[in-house]
Amino acid sequence: MNDIAALTGRSFAAVLFDLDGTLINSIEAVERSWREWARLEGVDLADIGNFHGTPSRQIVAKLVPPEQVERSSAVIDSLELADTDGVVILPGSETALEALLDVPGGRQYAAIATSGSRPLATMRLKATGLRVPDVVVTASDVSVGKPDPAPYVLAAERLGVDPRECLVVEDAPAGIESGNAAGAATLGILTSSGPDELRAADAVVRDLDAVRFQAGPGGVSMRESQV
Repeated sequence: MNDIAALTGRSFAAVLFDLDGTLINSIEAVERSWREWARLEGVDLADIGNFHGTPSRQIVAKLVPPEQVERSSAVIDSLELADTDGVVILPGSETALEALLDVPGGRQYAAIATSGSRPLATMRLKATGLRVPDVVVTASDVSVGKPDPAPYVLAAERLGVDPRECLVVEDAPAGIESGNAAGAATLGILTSSGPDELRAADAVVRDLDAVRFQAGPGGVSMRESQV
């Protein structure tokens, strides 16, 4: 596992979080939806591979003929929007956001960049009651999603910081690739992927409860949790 010490001595302009699998656990709902989509569309589930962290439309476009992408994308979107069963906040998420959003002076040091659509992200955040940063970038905001760097570049831009000075927190290989391509430091968490899948991250921890953030005028620092 990549050593957390690679990041604990650094200062960051902001922390950019993925949503599903990073701040909230929606894995069971996501996988249920994709299994049902595959059944309805006559697609072999094995052909989907590791779909975590990639926008649904990009996945669909690889599996169905071009003329069916619009209709088929609407099917998976509908299935995901209808399923909130078991969607919960992951350990450490509330503490992390509290440290990065409740900072004297009113500046926020966190944003979310998710591969889900705006309606899907809104629905899942509402279902969990998780604190929502002012900046939330979704698949609806970019022309191409992860593993392209666009989502994290846009999130940093909307916070008014350089993505190369940020820390990206991700649970999926596509997200780590996106963060790396944006020039950010990357922290992988082991909620949906194994250590080998996240080996491109600068460091890997079990979940956000393993670290603590502190934010102020000098930026954001991170240390290993004593929990």
